[in-house]
Amino acid sequence: MTAFRLSEKSRWLALGQPLLLESGTELPGVEIAYRTWGQLNAAADNAVIVCHALTGSPDADAWWGALFGPGRTLDPRRYFIVCSNVLGGCYGTTGPASAAPDGRLWGARFPRVTVRDQVRLQMALADRLCIRGIRFVIGGSLGGLQALEWAVLDTERVDAVVSLAASGRHSAWCAAWSEAQRLALAADPKFRDGNYDPADPPRAGLAAARAIAMVSYRSPISLDKRFGRASGGEVFADRAAAPEELAVRGWLRHHGSSLVERFDANSYLALIDAMDTHDLGRDRGSYERVLNRLGQPVLVGSITSDALYVAVDQQDLAFLLPRGEFLEIDSVHGHDGFLIDAAGFEPQVRRFVDGLEDAAREGCPWPVSASTNHVVSGSAAGEWIFGIDKPEDASWQR
Repeated sequence: MTAFRLSEKSRWLALGQPLLLESGTELPGVEIAYRTWGQLNAAADNAVIVCHALTGSPDADAWWGALFGPGRTLDPRRYFIVCSNVLGGCYGTTGPASAAPDGRLWGARFPRVTVRDQVRLQMALADRLCIRGIRFVIGGSLGGLQALEWAVLDTERVDAVVSLAASGRHSAWCAAWSEAQRLALAADPKFRDGNYDPADPPRAGLAAARAIAMVSYRSPISLDKRFGRASGGEVFADRAAAPEELAVRGWLRHHGSSLVERFDANSYLALIDAMDTHDLGRDRGSYERVLNRLGQPVLVGSITSDALYVAVDQQDLAFLLPRGEFLEIDSVHGHDGFLIDAAGFEPQVRRFVDGLEDAAREGCPWPVSASTNHVVSGSAAGEWIFGIDKPEDASWQR
């Protein structure tokens, strides 16, 4: 569990046995928080997995509402949709802000996790939900990294992937932005190498890290169109904390202080560390060879103004995938366009998804859903926890 606010619709699954991490460490007492929409069909093959971004939550209908609903990409009438909080996060799934077996918070003792570890936990959840086939896995940013890992780790179950504003491996450019955020956290005296008092966290360091990230998430034209040289009072009126200062400065400080109220600093660090491990070719042979062996259709979405996961990352990815399809998303909002402009590109994603079913009806060959080989043993020891009474808060998107 976590002290951070969760949706009252969240559910929890306790694995009942340790989770073996890539590092060889066994993580005990693992719980995963998740939400579902729709119903699993009789064949158990109409599942869709949604993967959230860095500071997201399982409430995908809140932060990606433009993709949800009848006739849209994420249609609960057609699909059994699952979104879970990522391993290492702080919205219900085990992470640094969770209690360790000794009763104290994990904090800095929480083991390092990778994107593969995160996906393997999501796969375990799919096993427990009796999912035999996954129509597609979809995500943006960190969620897009996870979606691609799903294609490699669960080839028999995953029919297709939609990866937006992401890449097949974390570039030096992305890793440099991650390191700038680490340095901001470490510079706060209250951080204490992660051994801080939860009641007195490194607020300044986390706010600075978030501010750095927010700059990478937007574009020059986006900020100039919204703020230009306007003052805080001109843009935000009586909501401006500093009416005489440039509005963009107040906007950046607001995002920093807002994250401090809803996220844990060690979780933030754990997740950016996990993102930097991302490389589909790591310990599997060459990157190109791994991609060339992927048989699923993959829609690779690229935002024209993304300064974090730049277009060449997605172009190379789509080119190397045998069934890769490149989608250029015209947005001035930079990396965050995968959230801000979701309504604009939803029809294109929906056409891709609908095309999968059309091709299936016409007998187009791609890996057929089958029962998974990744079942976690000892499932009888697992514990289901439903309907925890917590206030719903869907104010975040990223």
